[in-house]
Amino acid sequence: MENTPQSHTRISCFNEYDPLKKVILCQPQYMTIRDVINETQKQFKEEGIHIELALEQHDHFVKTLRENGIEVYLLPYHKKFPEQVFTRDIGFTLGETIFVADMAHDVRKGEENVLKQWLEDEGISYYNIIGDQIEGGDVIIDRDTIYIGLSNRTNIEAINHLSDLLDKQFNVTPIDFQEKFLHLDCVFNIVSEKVALFYPKALKKEDIEMFQSRYELIEVTEEEQFTLGTNVLSIGNNRILSLPVNKKVNNELRKRNFEVIEVDITEIIKSGGSFRCCTLPLLRSK
Repeated sequence: MENTPQSHTRISCFNEYDPLKKVILCQPQYMTIRDVINETQKQFKEEGIHIELALEQHDHFVKTLRENGIEVYLLPYHKKFPEQVFTRDIGFTLGETIFVADMAHDVRKGEENVLKQWLEDEGISYYNIIGDQIEGGDVIIDRDTIYIGLSNRTNIEAINHLSDLLDKQFNVTPIDFQEKFLHLDCVFNIVSEKVALFYPKALKKEDIEMFQSRYELIEVTEEEQFTLGTNVLSIGNNRILSLPVNKKVNNELRKRNFEVIEVDITEIIKSGGSFRCCTLPLLRSK
């Protein structure tokens, strides 16, 4: 545990859908597909990423969050870290604790130091997970349950480590899914107390049945999984940020009385992450 000074900044996240108040993002200033590390990047390796367009889209994303009353913090970006835009992976807030991740892939190692420096400058305490690989895209919290995906970025040792740290405060539930889909939030995401998105082909039958017992599931098609249809961001009060191209997902959400705020970040998703991947919530509260 890092013994950084206590801050007046309130830290609290107990689910994925209470009103978002404070969140960390990072501009894609040096975003590039340097080393192909996921299936989406394979498709866009030759095409590459148009940085000016990615920056423009990200700025609109940040503006949309701020227009909805959300305080946005921007981490400093560095040329040696081409995937810093995906702030969710470098840390995650569970209850009233921020955990800093141990990044699995060489191209991302070191990003966590930028987050730690920012937290220390802000006087925010955190727990640094060292030695067991885990990334925030695999970590989904819903009240007393934390779902953690077993992937090539998150191992069972990290899940057991986290379970021990959290003791009996939360029920930690491992979810074994097809690793080619990178993170759990690329195939499953909770958008309200009663509704979740999922891509069935990536998940095991017993996990789907467990999710069905807890949520009304909206199935995402193979086409919209590729455009990261599950990777939306709930900002509270049934408001959800989603890509305009994911028309079926958006229609299904609207049928269930969600307000879908369409923001185009299609240049950013070329590297394998969308709205949830790009945001590290610090505070959600009613």
